[in-house]
Amino acid sequence: MNKSNVGVFVDVASVSRNGGYGMRYDVLRAFACRDGSEPVRLNAYVAFEQERATTDSMYRAAQENYYSLLRDFGYKVVQKTLRLHVDEAGNRFGRANTDLDMAVDLLLQTENLNRIVLVTGDSDFSRVVTALQGRGCRVESIGFENVSQTLRRESDAYFSGYLIPSLLPSMTDREVAPWGESGSRVRGVCYSHHEKGYGFFRFLRRLSPDVWKIDSRNDDSPYSTAFFHDSNLPPEINPMDLPNRQYIFEYELAVDETKNRGFVARNIILASPRRRPLTRVPDDASTVVLSATSPITPDAGDAPSEWKPGT
Repeated sequence: MNKSNVGVFVDVASVSRNGGYGMRYDVLRAFACRDGSEPVRLNAYVAFEQERATTDSMYRAAQENYYSLLRDFGYKVVQKTLRLHVDEAGNRFGRANTDLDMAVDLLLQTENLNRIVLVTGDSDFSRVVTALQGRGCRVESIGFENVSQTLRRESDAYFSGYLIPSLLPSMTDREVAPWGESGSRVRGVCYSHHEKGYGFFRFLRRLSPDVWKIDSRNDDSPYSTAFFHDSNLPPEINPMDLPNRQYIFEYELAVDETKNRGFVARNIILASPRRRPLTRVPDDASTVVLSATSPITPDAGDAPSEWKPGT
């Protein structure tokens, strides 16, 4: 068996509701195969509202186009039909839990895979991760918002999707250069801060198998740093709270001519945790349509626990 077989399993509903709206599945595949691994299994688990599709041609076309896009990138679309129910008050709600299908497929594929990339934040998969590891698989997890701490802890490695180069589009319209180059917008964390009023962000500049080499001073490290002044931090951030890996910042890279031509961060915003104006998204995940290039706005819903950034 090839010693570098990888499988990618994406809980689309969980990702779309928790910060990953607009995720690029081609970049996800490239990141999973960053060490030369062979993508033996790429599964995307989606919910489909059959009843709505029969009456709403726009919904049906959007879903079909999205599924076709996933297949173009080499993913198998595992579709679960949404079942509608009516509660005692007469309110209709949908259920299309794909967790069981995903868990079964994960366990069945362990004999063919050396490494599994699990894209979800759901704590229900924590026990599955342990079972996969017991069968000899290395398990990496990727999430955005509301990621289970247990899932992070049980995984062999956890990566914030915000920090993977170009996995999500920029949160502004200012990006004009490729990720990691001067003029581009990247996302990183503050790893060093000084009481004199400045600090440094670290960001993953390129996809690399050496993601554990975080010291950017090493020539073979895929990471770079950017200098910032406290005065340029977003207003919701207290500099006294830095450094803090829980805060993920997006910023524009510029070359600082006065500091050995290193990068300086400009136009800084807080990418995560989300604290900008929010609008609601539906509790029914099947109405959320993701696109790798131009996301389709989901219908409004009444689920106060599920949010997406306002635009």
